[in-house]
Amino acid sequence: MTTVTLLVWAATYAQGALALAGCLAMLRILIGPRAQDRVLAVDAFYIIAMLLFVVTGMKLGTPFFFEAALVIGICGFVGTVALGKFLLRGEVIE
Repeated sequence: MTTVTLLVWAATYAQGALALAGCLAMLRILIGPRAQDRVLAVDAFYIIAMLLFVVTGMKLGTPFFFEAALVIGICGFVGTVALGKFLLRGEVIE
């Protein structure tokens, strides 16, 4: 078994594991008992999506997926901060 074949198998396994984690995070978003649980699940979901793009970019060898992962990371961080501020204070813009 060559190194390339091993890397392809590892990337495929990682994609499957991340897809399963994404499904579980989506389930927590849908049935989360509190708003805080849903915000944490959204945070986990965007991180999982970002990692899925990184693994796909590694597997295909294209830099487009890395740039998309960066955009997802930035937008997800801003969204999490805004949702957290809304839950604490009841408004986003003071």
